[in-house]
Amino acid sequence: MTTQNGTTAGPTPPAVKVDGLVKRYGDMIALDHFDLEVRRGEIFGLLGPNGSGKTTAINCILALLTYDSGAIRVFGEPMTPTSYALKRRIGIVPQNVAVFDELTVAENIDYFCSLYVPRKAERAPLVEEAIDFAGLGDFRKYRPRKLSGGLLRRLNIACGIAHRPDLIFFDEPTVAVDPQSRNAILEGIERLNRAGATVVYTSHYMEEVERICDRILIMDHGRHLALGTADELKAMIDTGERITIETLDLDDPALAAVRALPCVIEATYDGRELDIRCRRGEHNLVDLIGALRERGANIGHLTSRPPSLNDVFLELTGKALRD
Repeated sequence: MTTQNGTTAGPTPPAVKVDGLVKRYGDMIALDHFDLEVRRGEIFGLLGPNGSGKTTAINCILALLTYDSGAIRVFGEPMTPTSYALKRRIGIVPQNVAVFDELTVAENIDYFCSLYVPRKAERAPLVEEAIDFAGLGDFRKYRPRKLSGGLLRRLNIACGIAHRPDLIFFDEPTVAVDPQSRNAILEGIERLNRAGATVVYTSHYMEEVERICDRILIMDHGRHLALGTADELKAMIDTGERITIETLDLDDPALAAVRALPCVIEATYDGRELDIRCRRGEHNLVDLIGALRERGANIGHLTSRPPSLNDVFLELTGKALRD
Protein backbone atom coordinates (compact mmCIF):
# COMPACT_ATOMS: atom_id res chain seq x y z
CA MET A 1 0.00 0.00 0.00
CA THR A 2 1.31 3.46 -0.94
CA THR A 3 0.55 6.44 1.28
CA GLN A 4 -0.19 9.99 0.09
CA ASN A 5 3.42 11.07 0.56
CA GLY A 6 4.64 8.25 -1.65
CA THR A 7 5.99 5.93 1.05
CA THR A 8 5.00 2.31 1.24
CA ALA A 9 2.97 1.30 4.27
CA GLY A 10 3.35 -2.17 5.76
CA PRO A 11 0.48 -4.52 6.53
CA THR A 12 -1.94 -3.50 9.27
CA PRO A 13 -0.73 -5.07 12.53
CA PRO A 14 -3.05 -7.47 14.36
CA ALA A 15 -5.18 -6.32 17.26
CA VAL A 16 -3.19 -8.55 19.64
CA LYS A 17 0.15 -10.27 19.11
CA VAL A 18 1.73 -12.43 21.80
CA ASP A 19 5.09 -14.08 21.19
CA GLY A 20 6.73 -16.68 23.43
CA LEU A 21 5.05 -15.54 26.64
CA VAL A 22 6.38 -17.16 29.81
CA LYS A 23 4.81 -16.57 33.22
CA ARG A 24 5.91 -18.40 36.34
CA TYR A 25 4.53 -18.52 39.85
CA GLY A 26 7.47 -19.92 41.76
CA ASP A 27 8.11 -23.39 40.36
CA MET A 28 4.80 -23.49 38.47
CA ILE A 29 4.77 -22.42 34.81
CA ALA A 30 1.41 -20.76 34.09
CA LEU A 31 2.31 -19.76 30.51
CA ASP A 32 4.84 -21.85 28.63
CA HIS A 33 6.12 -19.91 25.58
CA PHE A 34 2.54 -19.06 24.70
CA ASP A 35 1.75 -17.54 21.27
CA LEU A 36 -1.41 -15.75 20.20
CA GLU A 37 -2.50 -13.55 17.32
CA VAL A 38 -5.92 -11.89 17.12
CA ARG A 39 -6.76 -10.27 13.80
CA ARG A 40 -8.53 -6.94 13.70
CA GLY A 41 -12.28 -7.21 13.27
CA GLU A 42 -12.68 -10.86 14.27
CA ILE A 43 -14.37 -12.63 17.15
CA PHE A 44 -11.60 -14.80 18.53
CA GLY A 45 -12.40 -17.71 20.84
CA LEU A 46 -9.93 -18.65 23.58
CA LEU A 47 -10.70 -22.08 25.02
CA GLY A 48 -9.19 -24.23 27.72
CA PRO A 49 -10.11 -26.03 30.94
CA ASN A 50 -9.90 -24.31 34.29
CA GLY A 51 -6.24 -23.75 35.12
CA SER A 52 -5.12 -23.82 31.48
CA GLY A 53 -3.74 -20.27 31.60
CA LYS A 54 -6.52 -18.32 29.86
CA THR A 55 -7.01 -15.75 32.60
CA THR A 56 -3.27 -15.40 33.14
CA ALA A 57 -2.76 -14.78 29.42
CA ILE A 58 -5.50 -12.14 29.32
CA ASN A 59 -4.17 -10.38 32.42
CA CYS A 60 -0.69 -10.28 30.89
CA ILE A 61 -2.09 -8.86 27.64
CA LEU A 62 -3.87 -6.16 29.67
CA ALA A 63 -0.62 -5.42 31.56
CA LEU A 64 -2.29 -6.36 34.84
CA LEU A 65 0.40 -8.99 35.43
CA THR A 66 4.12 -8.93 34.85
CA TYR A 67 5.67 -11.87 33.01
CA ASP A 68 9.08 -13.49 32.81
CA SER A 69 9.76 -13.29 29.07
CA GLY A 70 8.11 -12.82 25.72
CA ALA A 71 6.50 -9.88 23.95
CA ILE A 72 3.00 -8.42 23.78
CA ARG A 73 1.81 -5.87 21.23
CA VAL A 74 -1.67 -4.38 20.95
CA PHE A 75 -2.58 -2.66 17.68
CA GLY A 76 1.10 -2.86 16.78
CA GLU A 77 2.37 -1.11 19.93
CA PRO A 78 4.11 -2.63 22.96
CA MET A 79 1.70 -3.08 25.86
CA THR A 80 3.01 -1.87 29.23
CA PRO A 81 1.39 -0.85 32.55
CA THR A 82 1.66 2.80 31.46
CA SER A 83 0.24 2.34 27.94
CA TYR A 84 -2.74 4.51 28.80
CA ALA A 85 -3.61 5.41 25.21
CA LEU A 86 -3.83 1.71 24.35
CA LYS A 87 -5.82 0.90 27.48
CA ARG A 88 -8.43 3.49 26.54
CA ARG A 89 -9.08 1.43 23.39
CA ILE A 90 -9.78 -1.74 25.38
CA GLY A 91 -12.93 -2.93 27.13
CA ILE A 92 -13.16 -5.74 29.69
CA VAL A 93 -16.25 -7.73 30.67
CA PRO A 94 -15.13 -10.01 33.51
CA GLN A 95 -16.71 -13.33 34.43
CA ASN A 96 -17.59 -12.09 37.91
CA VAL A 97 -20.06 -9.21 37.81
CA ALA A 98 -18.15 -6.08 38.85
CA VAL A 99 -20.60 -3.27 39.61
CA PHE A 100 -21.40 -1.10 42.62
CA ASP A 101 -24.53 -2.05 44.58
CA GLU A 102 -24.86 1.52 45.89
CA LEU A 103 -25.20 2.98 42.39
CA THR A 104 -28.11 2.72 39.97
CA VAL A 105 -27.79 1.10 36.55
CA ALA A 106 -27.21 4.47 34.87
CA GLU A 107 -24.78 5.61 37.56
CA ASN A 108 -22.74 2.41 37.28
CA ILE A 109 -22.39 2.77 33.52
CA ASP A 110 -21.51 6.45 33.88
CA TYR A 111 -18.86 5.68 36.49
CA PHE A 112 -17.07 3.02 34.43
CA CYS A 113 -17.28 5.16 31.30
CA SER A 114 -15.74 8.07 33.25
CA LEU A 115 -12.56 6.02 33.75
CA TYR A 116 -11.97 6.47 30.00
CA VAL A 117 -13.99 9.58 29.13
CA PRO A 118 -13.59 12.21 31.88
CA ARG A 119 -15.74 14.96 30.36
CA LYS A 120 -19.41 14.63 31.33
CA ALA A 121 -20.67 16.22 28.10
CA GLU A 122 -18.80 13.65 25.99
CA ARG A 123 -19.77 10.81 28.28
CA ALA A 124 -23.52 11.38 28.51
CA PRO A 125 -24.42 10.18 24.98
CA LEU A 126 -22.12 7.16 25.37
CA VAL A 127 -23.90 6.16 28.58
CA GLU A 128 -27.28 6.45 26.87
CA GLU A 129 -26.00 4.42 23.94
CA ALA A 130 -24.79 1.67 26.29
CA ILE A 131 -28.12 1.62 28.15
CA ASP A 132 -29.99 1.23 24.86
CA PHE A 133 -27.53 -1.36 23.58
CA ALA A 134 -27.98 -3.55 26.66
CA GLY A 135 -31.77 -3.09 26.74
CA LEU A 136 -31.68 -1.52 30.20
CA GLY A 137 -33.81 1.56 29.52
CA ASP A 138 -36.63 0.40 31.82
CA PHE A 139 -34.16 -0.36 34.61
CA ARG A 140 -31.91 2.71 34.52
CA LYS A 141 -32.88 3.77 38.08
CA TYR A 142 -32.71 0.26 39.54
CA ARG A 143 -29.87 -0.77 41.80
CA PRO A 144 -28.09 -4.03 40.88
CA ARG A 145 -29.59 -6.05 43.74
CA LYS A 146 -33.04 -5.66 42.13
CA LEU A 147 -31.94 -7.00 38.74
CA SER A 148 -32.30 -10.58 37.54
CA GLY A 149 -29.17 -12.57 36.72
CA GLY A 150 -29.56 -11.90 33.01
CA LEU A 151 -30.05 -8.16 33.47
CA LEU A 152 -27.08 -8.04 35.82
CA ARG A 153 -24.91 -9.65 33.13
CA ARG A 154 -26.16 -7.12 30.61
CA LEU A 155 -25.27 -4.30 33.01
CA ASN A 156 -21.80 -5.81 33.38
CA ILE A 157 -21.42 -5.70 29.60
CA ALA A 158 -22.74 -2.14 29.32
CA CYS A 159 -20.16 -0.98 31.88
CA GLY A 160 -17.37 -2.62 29.88
CA ILE A 161 -18.30 -1.26 26.45
CA ALA A 162 -19.74 2.20 27.15
CA HIS A 163 -16.53 3.98 26.07
CA ARG A 164 -16.72 2.34 22.60
CA PRO A 165 -13.55 0.24 22.82
CA ASP A 166 -11.83 -1.10 19.71
CA LEU A 167 -10.86 -4.34 21.49
CA ILE A 168 -13.15 -6.10 23.98
CA PHE A 169 -12.38 -9.08 26.22
CA PHE A 170 -15.41 -11.14 27.26
CA ASP A 171 -14.65 -13.69 29.98
CA GLU A 172 -17.56 -16.17 30.15
CA PRO A 173 -20.25 -13.46 29.97
CA THR A 174 -23.20 -15.88 29.87
CA VAL A 175 -22.50 -17.95 32.98
CA ALA A 176 -25.69 -18.82 34.89
CA VAL A 177 -28.11 -16.83 32.74
CA ASP A 178 -31.37 -17.97 31.15
CA PRO A 179 -31.49 -18.90 27.43
CA GLN A 180 -33.27 -15.68 26.45
CA SER A 181 -30.66 -13.50 28.15
CA ARG A 182 -27.86 -15.64 26.71
CA ASN A 183 -29.19 -15.11 23.22
CA ALA A 184 -29.50 -11.35 23.81
CA ILE A 185 -25.89 -11.21 25.02
CA LEU A 186 -24.57 -13.16 22.02
CA GLU A 187 -26.52 -11.00 19.60
CA GLY A 188 -25.11 -7.93 21.33
CA ILE A 189 -21.55 -9.20 20.94
CA GLU A 190 -22.17 -9.84 17.25
CA ARG A 191 -23.53 -6.28 16.86
CA LEU A 192 -20.43 -4.85 18.55
CA ASN A 193 -18.27 -6.84 16.15
CA ARG A 194 -20.22 -5.67 13.11
CA ALA A 195 -19.75 -2.10 14.34
CA GLY A 196 -15.98 -2.60 14.19
CA ALA A 197 -14.92 -4.00 17.57
CA THR A 198 -12.43 -6.86 17.78
CA VAL A 199 -13.60 -9.41 20.36
CA VAL A 200 -11.69 -11.98 22.43
CA TYR A 201 -14.24 -14.44 23.85
CA THR A 202 -13.78 -17.16 26.46
CA SER A 203 -16.52 -19.63 27.36
CA HIS A 204 -17.19 -23.23 28.32
CA TYR A 205 -20.38 -23.27 26.24
CA MET A 206 -19.26 -24.80 22.97
CA GLU A 207 -22.41 -23.97 21.05
CA GLU A 208 -21.77 -20.28 21.77
CA VAL A 209 -18.20 -20.48 20.55
CA GLU A 210 -19.22 -22.24 17.34
CA ARG A 211 -21.96 -19.69 16.75
CA ILE A 212 -20.02 -16.44 17.08
CA CYS A 213 -16.26 -17.09 16.81
CA ASP A 214 -14.38 -16.70 13.53
CA ARG A 215 -11.30 -18.56 14.82
CA ILE A 216 -10.65 -20.52 17.99
CA LEU A 217 -7.47 -21.25 19.92
CA ILE A 218 -7.36 -24.21 22.29
CA MET A 219 -4.78 -24.06 25.08
CA ASP A 220 -3.79 -26.18 28.06
CA HIS A 221 -0.95 -26.12 30.59
CA GLY A 222 -0.13 -22.61 29.39
CA ARG A 223 0.58 -23.78 25.84
CA HIS A 224 -0.98 -23.18 22.44
CA LEU A 225 -2.41 -26.54 21.29
CA ALA A 226 -4.48 -25.86 18.17
CA LEU A 227 -5.86 -22.94 16.18
CA GLY A 228 -8.43 -22.63 13.40
CA THR A 229 -12.09 -22.30 12.59
CA ALA A 230 -14.47 -24.75 14.27
CA ASP A 231 -14.49 -26.91 11.13
CA GLU A 232 -10.69 -26.78 10.80
CA LEU A 233 -10.26 -27.88 14.41
CA LYS A 234 -12.66 -30.79 13.94
CA ALA A 235 -10.74 -31.87 10.85
CA MET A 236 -7.54 -32.11 12.94
CA ILE A 237 -8.75 -35.07 15.01
CA ASP A 238 -9.39 -38.75 14.25
CA THR A 239 -13.01 -38.62 15.40
CA GLY A 240 -15.30 -38.23 12.41
CA GLU A 241 -18.62 -39.24 13.95
CA ARG A 242 -20.16 -39.88 17.36
CA ILE A 243 -22.88 -42.51 17.46
CA THR A 244 -25.15 -43.27 20.43
CA ILE A 245 -27.28 -46.43 20.38
CA GLU A 246 -29.92 -47.30 22.97
CA THR A 247 -29.74 -50.97 23.89
CA LEU A 248 -30.56 -52.74 27.15
CA ASP A 249 -29.12 -56.21 26.47
CA LEU A 250 -25.58 -55.67 25.24
CA ASP A 251 -23.35 -58.45 26.53
CA ASP A 252 -19.55 -58.48 26.72
CA PRO A 253 -18.99 -60.42 23.44
CA ALA A 254 -21.19 -57.95 21.53
CA LEU A 255 -19.33 -54.98 23.04
CA ALA A 256 -16.02 -56.61 22.14
CA ALA A 257 -17.23 -57.09 18.56
CA VAL A 258 -18.14 -53.40 18.34
CA ARG A 259 -14.75 -52.38 19.68
CA ALA A 260 -13.03 -54.60 17.13
CA LEU A 261 -14.58 -52.82 14.15
CA PRO A 262 -11.94 -50.85 12.15
CA CYS A 263 -14.07 -47.69 12.28
CA VAL A 264 -14.32 -47.64 16.09
CA ILE A 265 -11.90 -45.52 18.13
CA GLU A 266 -13.65 -45.98 21.47
CA ALA A 267 -16.89 -47.57 22.69
CA THR A 268 -18.39 -47.29 26.18
CA TYR A 269 -21.58 -48.85 27.55
CA ASP A 270 -23.43 -47.82 30.71
CA GLY A 271 -26.11 -50.53 30.67
CA ARG A 272 -28.52 -48.37 28.71
CA GLU A 273 -26.64 -46.51 25.98
CA LEU A 274 -23.70 -47.49 23.81
CA ASP A 275 -21.56 -44.45 22.99
CA ILE A 276 -19.15 -44.93 20.09
CA ARG A 277 -16.47 -42.60 18.79
CA CYS A 278 -15.79 -43.43 15.13
CA ARG A 279 -13.21 -42.56 12.53
CA ARG A 280 -14.34 -40.86 9.33
CA GLY A 281 -16.19 -43.28 7.08
CA GLU A 282 -19.29 -43.62 4.94
CA HIS A 283 -20.62 -46.88 6.43
CA ASN A 284 -19.99 -46.53 10.17
CA LEU A 285 -23.63 -46.77 11.20
CA VAL A 286 -24.34 -49.72 8.89
CA ASP A 287 -21.27 -51.58 10.19
CA LEU A 288 -22.22 -50.97 13.83
CA ILE A 289 -25.84 -52.04 13.43
CA GLY A 290 -24.72 -55.16 11.55
CA ALA A 291 -22.29 -56.14 14.32
CA LEU A 292 -24.95 -55.69 17.01
CA ARG A 293 -27.65 -57.61 15.16
CA GLU A 294 -25.29 -60.49 14.43
CA ARG A 295 -24.92 -60.92 18.18
CA GLY A 296 -28.63 -60.58 18.96
CA ALA A 297 -28.59 -57.16 20.58
CA ASN A 298 -31.85 -55.23 20.43
CA ILE A 299 -31.49 -51.68 19.14
CA GLY A 300 -33.67 -48.77 20.24
CA HIS A 301 -33.21 -45.06 19.59
CA LEU A 302 -29.95 -44.07 17.91
CA THR A 303 -28.28 -40.78 17.01
CA SER A 304 -25.30 -39.82 14.90
CA ARG A 305 -23.55 -36.46 15.05
CA PRO A 306 -20.33 -34.95 13.75
CA PRO A 307 -17.50 -34.25 16.22
CA SER A 308 -17.92 -31.28 18.55
CA LEU A 309 -15.37 -28.85 19.87
CA ASN A 310 -15.49 -30.79 23.11
CA ASP A 311 -14.44 -33.91 21.15
CA VAL A 312 -11.55 -31.90 19.76
CA PHE A 313 -10.43 -30.88 23.21
CA LEU A 314 -10.92 -34.36 24.62
CA GLU A 315 -8.74 -35.87 21.90
CA LEU A 316 -6.03 -33.22 22.21
CA THR A 317 -5.79 -33.12 25.99
CA GLY A 318 -7.69 -36.08 27.40
CA LYS A 319 -9.90 -33.70 29.38
CA ALA A 320 -13.37 -32.25 28.95
CA LEU A 321 -13.59 -28.48 28.62
CA ARG A 322 -15.47 -28.19 31.94
CA ASP A 323 -12.58 -29.77 33.88
